[in-house]
Amino acid sequence: MISTPSQAPAEMTVTKNKALKENILTPRFYTTDFEKTANLDLSAQDTELQAMLEEMRADYNRHHFVRNEEFAQSWDHITGEARQAFIDYLERSCVSEFSGFLLFKELSRNLKQRSPLLAEMFSLMARDEARHAGFLNKAMADFGCTMDLSYLTKHRVYTFFPIEWVLYTVYLSEKIGYWRYIIIYRHLEQHPEHQFYPLFNYFESWCQDENRHGDIFKALLRSQPKLWQTWTSRLWSRFFLLTVFATHTLTVHERTGFYHALGIDPTEFDQEVIRKTNETALRAFPSGLNTEHPEFFPRLQDCCKLNEKLAEIDASSQPKWLKGLKKLPFQLSIVGHLLRIYLLKGIDAEALRGTVR
Repeated sequence: MISTPSQAPAEMTVTKNKALKENILTPRFYTTDFEKTANLDLSAQDTELQAMLEEMRADYNRHHFVRNEEFAQSWDHITGEARQAFIDYLERSCVSEFSGFLLFKELSRNLKQRSPLLAEMFSLMARDEARHAGFLNKAMADFGCTMDLSYLTKHRVYTFFPIEWVLYTVYLSEKIGYWRYIIIYRHLEQHPEHQFYPLFNYFESWCQDENRHGDIFKALLRSQPKLWQTWTSRLWSRFFLLTVFATHTLTVHERTGFYHALGIDPTEFDQEVIRKTNETALRAFPSGLNTEHPEFFPRLQDCCKLNEKLAEIDASSQPKWLKGLKKLPFQLSIVGHLLRIYLLKGIDAEALRGTVR
């Protein structure tokens, strides 16, 4: 619950480092083929990339991520499920931003001698992601815990993604991040009574960083014809859309307490973010998902219900082998629903290229 400050508990919360809970929805740390990245032919999008580099150099948000006096108070009046849900939201958001920082920093370092344009671009994006992660970590400190980012830096486990996959997934990550932030910001503009923490006041300018990063990855993706001109690119684009949307749906419905505290219906929020991101992706991808198909969202909702069953099994005290056995049919059912969604006829974005805005 969120009570008034006068109802806050007397005891002060002790700040502590928060351990990262690993599960299938936890943000991962990625690496890629730096040699192949350095050899990308960017000539088809050179003018656009140069313009975006100038915009990144201008650093419009350099004075934005400064905590004001609104943060200088106790937040102990935010309690119960709402408090824990908000901390979980901050944690995953912080780790996600920090993961982007590490990837972009490594790309910049490894491309410095081979591709100066890309190296500077990734360096500037790493700057933005570091600001975001640091700002979120300070917000976590207001609630008595922080992420040990130096520990994550030293002990991170890399997942290798080919650069082609990186272009698809980071583009989607940045664009879905934009829609998440801007929808929450606009909602709170209309319903200021649900504004329970000043972080949300920063979301409008914050999401512009996400949007700029997404536009950079769109240009990188469109510079590679094989990522949007081939039949395999159509399959891959729909695959990554589906994985990002499924992860988003499961994550949102694991954090219902957070969205309820904001006065937002989690299911409606999830569906609006997915629709908007899918529409935006049609500007970059050769194929999109048909989010208006009558099976699309009901099957994602079924995945949520099955995921709840998995969480119940995980929380039990049964032996690990028995948990695995009991989880298997639910996991197979989730895969089945996702496969059915994937096989729905997609949207031919290239055919719409002249009409998509």
